[in-house]
Amino acid sequence: MARDQLQVLNALDVAKTQLYHFTTIIIAGMGFFTDAYDLFSISLVTKLLGRIYYYKEGSAKPGTLPPVVASSVTAVALVGTLVGQLFFGWLGDKLGRKKVYGITLILMVLCSLASGFSFGSTPKGVMASLCFFRFWLGFGIGGDYPLSATIMSEYANKKTRGAFIAAVFAMQGFGILVGGMVALIVSTGFDHGFKAPSYEVDPVGSTVPQADYIWRIVLMFGAVPAGLTYYWRMKMPETARYTALVAKNAKQAATDMGRVLQVEIDPEEAKVASLTEDKSNAFGLFTKQFAKRHGLHLLGTCSTWFLLDIAFYSQNLFQKDVFSAIGWIPKAQTMNAVQEVFQISKAQTLIALCSTVPGYWFTVVFIDIIGRFIIQLMGFFFMTVFMFALAFPYHHWTLKGNHIGFVVMYSLTFFFANFGPNATTFVVPAEIFPARLRSTCHGISAAAGKAGAIVGAYGFLYASQNKDPSKTDAGYPPGIGVKNSLIVLGVINFLGMCFTFLVPEPNGKSLEELSGENQDDGSIEPVVEQSGDANRTVPV
Repeated sequence: MARDQLQVLNALDVAKTQLYHFTTIIIAGMGFFTDAYDLFSISLVTKLLGRIYYYKEGSAKPGTLPPVVASSVTAVALVGTLVGQLFFGWLGDKLGRKKVYGITLILMVLCSLASGFSFGSTPKGVMASLCFFRFWLGFGIGGDYPLSATIMSEYANKKTRGAFIAAVFAMQGFGILVGGMVALIVSTGFDHGFKAPSYEVDPVGSTVPQADYIWRIVLMFGAVPAGLTYYWRMKMPETARYTALVAKNAKQAATDMGRVLQVEIDPEEAKVASLTEDKSNAFGLFTKQFAKRHGLHLLGTCSTWFLLDIAFYSQNLFQKDVFSAIGWIPKAQTMNAVQEVFQISKAQTLIALCSTVPGYWFTVVFIDIIGRFIIQLMGFFFMTVFMFALAFPYHHWTLKGNHIGFVVMYSLTFFFANFGPNATTFVVPAEIFPARLRSTCHGISAAAGKAGAIVGAYGFLYASQNKDPSKTDAGYPPGIGVKNSLIVLGVINFLGMCFTFLVPEPNGKSLEELSGENQDDGSIEPVVEQSGDANRTVPV
């Protein structure tokens, strides 16, 4: 049987949408804005880094980063993010959401700036220092995933909680969009200020010395939005659910939320004490009780996020085909270094504006209407359909005159990733686990996702290489080809659809209903454990 909800938590659950909800969305969302800017802006300048640091005299094409270097520069931030998600997720449950929130932001600001100051007397030295700072940048970004989701879920009312958490995540779309716009503005300014011929006219002169400032400015700008939100993050009170259910300070929780909601709230100290001392609300992560109550849920959130990110981050397999097919990016040798940055930035900005951002906000609008489960299932289903539609007639799409269909399929795959599992895999783990483990479990789920991202971005980058060794990209071994890679990705999306059935629907329920924290002993099935000759009953 369910207990009566604590007054302070019930006040949050039934609160009308008001200013503090939108303030929290902006404060938490700006962290995700920064996360996306920092993670995706590197792709705008990798071609430039190749031209500057890996130019080969006499080559018919501009210099490019060697495969190992290109993978390291991008992947190291993902590895850092994975580690940060695990560490800060755990720390958020131990020290509190607010205390750890400031640490992650400081890390992001310092490492964004440091990335732009990457030093070295040789190309390897510059790349090594850039990788070092981007690992720690990713480490800070990783902490923002579980903390932002948990804070927003614990502040939100149960009626529109999904939309609020999804809105925080949707700020990623704006981060990607602004990253492209910043690179556009900076490259335009440098192109006007420092005229240069194309590579085919003058290979050396096509990369002006001042171009080295472009990638540094683009990467350093990521510190600006993060720095602007630090003051407001530090002013936020700790969430009532952490203060009451984990820190066990009923009076402070009532005081904090009374000030936020501008109402009088009874601390109910005796009730909080009874709730937090109940053995059924004391089990840890590595216990039979957790495995029985939430084991399948954690498997569901981890597996779906892992599978989704393999597919989502593998989009770069055919991104270059799309861009070249519709003429967004001319051949590298027909441009100078700065113009190439401009063209790549323009392509990413258009993709973000037309596909990425709308998909995120469709989720925000519909998530509390049709539910997380339906959106996630629908997203995986259509991603499966469009992946197979791209894969089986792949040769047909490569023929002249068929490019429009390819572009439409590609855009729809991206759209249904964002109006689908890319958003819901972030939302659900922040809702279904107990307060004392919520940040940890979200961090574990997110880390599984980043493991999938590494597989998708780099495993499939190698796998998608042509079977013919003479047709592979420079420095890459033969792979299974783009067509077979797309078939595998279609199967992965189908598996994501299957694992979605392990995840419960949180729509319209309080966090305590979902986690079982407001259930009394009588409603919890006991299991009997033996200790020596005596039997004892343990609630699960």
